[in-house]
Amino acid sequence: MSKKAIVIVIDGCAHEYLQQGVTNNIGQLANQGFFKNVKSALPSVTNVNHATILTGSLPIEHQVTGNYYYNPETEEQGFIEGKGFLDKETILDAYAKEGKSTALLVVKGKVLQVFGDNVSFGLSAEHPEENLVKHLDMEMPPYVATPEANEWIMEACYNLIRKDNPDFIYCTTNDYTMHNYNPDHEIAKKQMESIDYWIGKIYELDPDREIYITADHGMTTKSLLIDLQKKMDHSSFDTVCMLPLKDRYLENHIYQEGCAVYVYAKNQNEKESIYQHLKSYSFIESIYTRDEAVEQLSLPDSRIGDFVVFGTKEVAFGELEDEELVVTVRTHGSKFEQDIPLIAVNARRDEQEYERNFDVIRFMLEDLKMNLVK
Repeated sequence: MSKKAIVIVIDGCAHEYLQQGVTNNIGQLANQGFFKNVKSALPSVTNVNHATILTGSLPIEHQVTGNYYYNPETEEQGFIEGKGFLDKETILDAYAKEGKSTALLVVKGKVLQVFGDNVSFGLSAEHPEENLVKHLDMEMPPYVATPEANEWIMEACYNLIRKDNPDFIYCTTNDYTMHNYNPDHEIAKKQMESIDYWIGKIYELDPDREIYITADHGMTTKSLLIDLQKKMDHSSFDTVCMLPLKDRYLENHIYQEGCAVYVYAKNQNEKESIYQHLKSYSFIESIYTRDEAVEQLSLPDSRIGDFVVFGTKEVAFGELEDEELVVTVRTHGSKFEQDIPLIAVNARRDEQEYERNFDVIRFMLEDLKMNLVK
């Protein structure tokens, strides 16, 4: 019988948020298990990496490529906050089929909407189910875009283990704090102390449980925003520049700012000229053609633009009144936010085998498949 497991995803948790004197419980777990740097999937945005972690696979398999979508054939676009975009089974689905109890505890409601089918316990701070909140002996949650919402979901996780002890739990926070406060800010430190406190309490409840603490992406400070759509509109090229980070949580990024763009050429005969034009921009760090993005980034060709563009270290892309805006923001989406921590205790594989955030679930699914064959 395999051990019970929990995966805690601290949204936007760059390494710098894990500090001595702030996250002491996490540090103690690392001493008992391990703490290492791993990589997120690209683009380093929330939906992509929740899909990646939960399915134990890369976007080329699960097909989720952002928080937002654009269909060049129909010109339909919108937020990814419901079913129909994920093309691969999650660990939650797989465990449910085997009669195991599962829980998905989230701050952002969209995460539960996209991934929450078939769970034994599904709870979001944004749209809480009142009977479950009462069952957990808790008050209704605070507003989503607050540090207190993260504290609430972590307490809910603790109470759920105390009362129902599910076989598998996936618990994730909201990166409101990380978008708005650097690691040394007192609000950020207080936030991480609170998360660390509940992680310590969770470990005390069940010291034998597999515990994995990681992030969906990191977070860095940017000093220049670019509206690539406006720049392309002012050129001679007809394009759609889609921001895969775009979502409804404007308190996190008021300009929808992120560090990646999918560029669609409306006239396919202009692709080479568009590519050369994009190369002329000094604020672009790297450009991948569709084929290169499939081969090098493991992105699905049917869900990305003709080009995948990443900004330089100080640049993010957004929706602006003008083409550019000099402003200090914290955001993510590029390779600069791809390095994230992984802390594990009672892990089922040796430390060196974990290289990506999704390896945690990949190994669980591999073991489940092997047990079924037996």
